[in-house]
Amino acid sequence: MNKHVRLALSAAIAACLMPGLALAQNDQAQTTAPPAKSRAKAPPSAANAKSLEQVVVTGNTATGGLKKIDTSYTVTTATAEQIRMANPKSTADLLKIAPGLWPESTGGQTGANIEIAGFPGGGDAPFNTVQMMGSPLYGMPTLSFFEQTSIFRLDDTVDRAEIIQGGPSVVFADGQIGASENFILKQGTEVPSGSVGVTYGSEDLKRFDAFVGFPVAKDWYGSVGGFYRTSSGVRDPQFAADKGGQLTGTLTHDSDNGSLTLYARYLNDRNQFITPIPLIQSGTDHFSAYPGFDPLTDTYYGKAIQHVFLPGYPGGGRDANLGNGRGAKVAFFGGNFDYDLGDGWNLSDKFLLDGGDVNTNALFSGTNPGTMNDMLYTNQSQIGAFNLPAGSATATYVGGGAVDPNQSVIHQGWWFIHKHLKNVNNDFRLSKEIFEGNTLTAGVYLAHYTMDDQWALGNQMLMTNTPNARPITVTYVDPSGLNYLTDNQGFLDYGGYNIAQHGVANNRAFYLSDVWRAGKWLIDLSGRVENQNAYNDVCNLTNKNLDGNPNTKYDNAVPVCNGTFAHTRYDKTHPSWTFGVNYELADNMSVYIRANKGAHFDDFDNGIRGNTTGNTAPMQKIQNFEGGFKYQSQQWFLDISAYHRQFIGLLYQPTDAGGVPNGPQSTYGSDSKGVNVNTAWSPIENLKFQLVGNYLDGHYSHNNSCLPYTNPVAGNGCALIDGVQLQRQPKVRYMFTPSYKIPFSWGDVLAFVTFTHVGPHTQDISGLQQLGSYHTWDFGVVANVQQNWQIRLQGTNMTNELGLTESNSRIFGSAAGTTGVILARPLEGREVNLQVKYIF
Repeated sequence: MNKHVRLALSAAIAACLMPGLALAQNDQAQTTAPPAKSRAKAPPSAANAKSLEQVVVTGNTATGGLKKIDTSYTVTTATAEQIRMANPKSTADLLKIAPGLWPESTGGQTGANIEIAGFPGGGDAPFNTVQMMGSPLYGMPTLSFFEQTSIFRLDDTVDRAEIIQGGPSVVFADGQIGASENFILKQGTEVPSGSVGVTYGSEDLKRFDAFVGFPVAKDWYGSVGGFYRTSSGVRDPQFAADKGGQLTGTLTHDSDNGSLTLYARYLNDRNQFITPIPLIQSGTDHFSAYPGFDPLTDTYYGKAIQHVFLPGYPGGGRDANLGNGRGAKVAFFGGNFDYDLGDGWNLSDKFLLDGGDVNTNALFSGTNPGTMNDMLYTNQSQIGAFNLPAGSATATYVGGGAVDPNQSVIHQGWWFIHKHLKNVNNDFRLSKEIFEGNTLTAGVYLAHYTMDDQWALGNQMLMTNTPNARPITVTYVDPSGLNYLTDNQGFLDYGGYNIAQHGVANNRAFYLSDVWRAGKWLIDLSGRVENQNAYNDVCNLTNKNLDGNPNTKYDNAVPVCNGTFAHTRYDKTHPSWTFGVNYELADNMSVYIRANKGAHFDDFDNGIRGNTTGNTAPMQKIQNFEGGFKYQSQQWFLDISAYHRQFIGLLYQPTDAGGVPNGPQSTYGSDSKGVNVNTAWSPIENLKFQLVGNYLDGHYSHNNSCLPYTNPVAGNGCALIDGVQLQRQPKVRYMFTPSYKIPFSWGDVLAFVTFTHVGPHTQDISGLQQLGSYHTWDFGVVANVQQNWQIRLQGTNMTNELGLTESNSRIFGSAAGTTGVILARPLEGREVNLQVKYIF
């Protein structure tokens, strides 16, 4: 297989660099799929995503949307074909096509950390919103163990994606101050059309995709599509790493004055949530394989630890299964209504209802590994040693067999989080042309959403420090007799944070937006006032000896819900505004400036839970100033912007190695300047060079104190963060993609390679744990055969680069022990997939 992969990559590189035979003629879209059949009165085409004539509907109130050349904010668009060319590992991974966005996809299909240049996130995705047909998927962008890309999957029902950053997004929809990606669904067609595809991947991926659009009646159109797949994963856990699918349908009615689209989607998918594995750190930022672990393909997950019973789970415990991973079982129903009332009046309404379970079954890192003997009989905090009396213990594999004293072992969290979410939101707009070129829009955004959680959090299971780990039980003898350090599953304890919580929130926002076109000028001024009224009830915990036996050490002090609750209410109102000016220098060239201020409300898990009413965390506030230049010719496309972003009100909560809060909260800020670039050059017909990249100079501010932290690996301490580089965010990141399309009498072949560079980056706000830099090579070859067939061969990380996106997130500061061992998430190894698709 490796030989064939090398040949495929070599062929792709050679094809990309072949000289063209024709005069320059820029094919900005360079799509490889045959054009789709479209119905009459369809929305403006998005086929040309590298064109300033592309119409964008996200982040503005213009009827029918704005052309890219007129948008005074950063926007990246991708057609269905361009989404496939990006070969994203997940929905979050697609965001890599937008300059300034960096999704960390090393955790698998779901649960990605999404970093936005100049936005100090650091975990999950607090500054990112996912929209479907213009409606946010949930009322809060993130919660503990949830971010919105986790409940959205890419397939052939998606027509295009629009990704915007900052700018007007602080005013519209959910008022996201960071980034929003809006996925527009394919709709029905006047002539039946669609596709059927099968995919096989080197990680034993088997996937089936289908979509069909069709007429229902006069001016009524329907569509249905979806996917189903199974995969062992690049990191094989000995059970299905990814298994599930989704089904999506739309119903559209067009009339002379408007349109109505209803859509529904059901997602049932479960995905392995990949935990960090051991590596060896040399110096501050060089990493290599740990003996016995392939950093590209191995995982701790395995059949021996797949099924457990968690006695600490609220209500008396429950079974849990690693095979269910970090999955989603969610249903969606929404609609868009647009209508021209006449006399300059236009009405628009978008709504979405969704709900379901978004559970997490996963391992979470604790301390570093050590030998069985050291774990039993020393007091080394870096390995979480037990310090038992010498020679007193017996270590046995679950299922039988003595454990060698030299066996490398580790204890990790086997956590289960049940999260049941419900959401309904509605965005109503009414626009009026006040005078020629000037349109005023008034809008109301309403959202009601809930969260019901039960957690089994903070427990530790003792297991071998090997791929597909085996659990270990330990007993020991002291003057009191025989003691059981673990239960019969290998659990050292039943958790430190076994909570049940219920959250309810309502958001109400009113906004006004005025857009004025005067010749070559396009000026917009928008304001929003939003109130978030939320409460969260969390059960109070009391330590309990579950079996009443003092010699079973694992359950002598298990925190369980005691029937009382801590009630916290959060009621905040805050204005946001944005002002932008775009000047069209020529038909193919424009410049713009924009300023905006916005705020980030607390969510149920971050800022509300753990605080008391009236004493919740302050709002996070941002001011952003940016300017940009856009240009397009037959040979060139250029979209470049520069920005200055400042934050205040960011929250620091110290925790122990089990993730349990253990100290007072602190606030801090950040200050960032940067440049985003999205450009393409086509020197001759069919040959293109594309570059997407960003430069960021960002650091923390507004806190001169020394923040205390708990670190069982390198020792407790405190960290000065003022002036420290923003965590997880490299100063330089770029993707360079040469591509070449070769026409034949029977169709065409498009070949491309992508070189990605990620500069030096750090783990957390202390800046004490460096993660180094890395680069990867990806490739693709896409052949269109006649009118109906498409064959696609694509691969990622073809050179098996060892690069890190995250270390042990349970360790603040340096995560490398005295032996140089560190737990971290490296990139997955080489993955190649082949798809055959029939298009009709």
